Amino acid sequence: MSINKNTLYVAAITLVATLGGLLFGYDTAVISGAEQAIEVYMINSLGLGSFAHGLTVSSALIGCIIGGIISGFFSNRIGRKNTLMLAAVLFILSALGSAYPEFLFFNVGEPTFGVLIMLNLYRILGGVGVGLASATSPTYIGEIAPAHIRGRLVSWYQFAIIFGQLVVYVVNWSIANGQSFAWIVDRGWRYMFASETIPALLFFILLFLVPETPRFLVSRKDDSQAFNILEKINGSREKAKEILSDIQLSLSKQQTTGKLFSYGKVVVIVGILLSVFQQFVGINVALYYAPRIFETMGAGQNASMVQTVVMGIVNVIFTIVAIQTVDRWGRKPLLISGSVGMAIGMFGVATLAYFDVFGLWTLIFIIFYTASFMMSWGPICWVLLSEIFPNKIRGQAMAIAVAAQWAANFFISSTYPSMIEFSGALTYGFYGVMSVLSAIFVLKLVPETKGKTLEQLEKLWIKNRHISLPKQHRS
Repeated sequence: MSINKNTLYVAAITLVATLGGLLFGYDTAVISGAEQAIEVYMINSLGLGSFAHGLTVSSALIGCIIGGIISGFFSNRIGRKNTLMLAAVLFILSALGSAYPEFLFFNVGEPTFGVLIMLNLYRILGGVGVGLASATSPTYIGEIAPAHIRGRLVSWYQFAIIFGQLVVYVVNWSIANGQSFAWIVDRGWRYMFASETIPALLFFILLFLVPETPRFLVSRKDDSQAFNILEKINGSREKAKEILSDIQLSLSKQQTTGKLFSYGKVVVIVGILLSVFQQFVGINVALYYAPRIFETMGAGQNASMVQTVVMGIVNVIFTIVAIQTVDRWGRKPLLISGSVGMAIGMFGVATLAYFDVFGLWTLIFIIFYTASFMMSWGPICWVLLSEIFPNKIRGQAMAIAVAAQWAANFFISSTYPSMIEFSGALTYGFYGVMSVLSAIFVLKLVPETKGKTLEQLEKLWIKNRHISLPKQHRS
């Protein structure tokens, strides 16, 4: 197989898998355009407060936690590919149900507590799909990708998340543009939710065209099929044989029992902390509540939607920066520099909030903050999570790390309305402090994984499973 065909084959597989990321971004950000209408249509009409509003905005995250927890079970039992297909089905059901929560049980146009519950249940269902996809898509890409371009390919997953968010920002703006807020409250928010059906259906169909990962196939004793895929991916029979041999050894009984902590506790703890810090820096507050944040800065409703689209474009650009540099500069330098940039951005917003100053500088600091995240913690966290876990425990360890990520996301997102009511300065200052701590964590605990095969990284943990840090981080 020629190099061009090999590259094209890997790129095509990655493109399909990253649609899981696009739907991740689409599903979690679609609420940004609909949340104010839902607040008026349901929350206010039912006499509920900011807690119910925050819970409704972030209810999908409950499903994300559930999806993350069960992702290891499905990924190991039915395979990476079939787990993604299950996620696609859940995306479709959630999109239709969220747009029409009255289906079967209630009358359209009559907001009741029961309708609100059904809306949240459909959002939770979509969240389960997001949880499954967020654990399985990067795992799939990481197990498919050749070592020398793995960082770049997994980073495209984050690009897809941000692109999905940008797409839904544009879709939400297109639906709301030229319409009265009363129309959005009446039906516009339904169109926003329903629009997700299109990419979800496309994802489901395209998954029929991609293979299962070689590492899962070897775990199911299908070595011949795994070899064929490895040959297509790497473009060389000799390289395919070498990698297949390493995979077989890593999954053999000679290595470890395959229990969660059989490679030591550090690798699991590092994965969990990567996930938690990615959320505790506050990125999803900026994404979920972007239009509302810009409105508090003096922008009108339509202008705030436009500024959100601008922020989405900036996010896409700086994610591309990470894609172009992750396999050259390495994972750690990008994470640390991103943490510093996020700290500057959030402390800047906190200072302006303290002096009750909102305007252009607030927008600049928010964009600087999100740009710093998108060139670092956004894509690189997923790259590291797809790399650091050994083959035998990857499914269950990834499930725990992703569940922790969504639990942290839920905590940060659901507490934001109450926190911002108490103090904007302290709220954004907290995210700034978390950014500083994330830099210290990376410097002290996170290994550099650039250019290593998954099996080489596994050997690192095997050699050092009885000590507190990977060998390369001891002086």
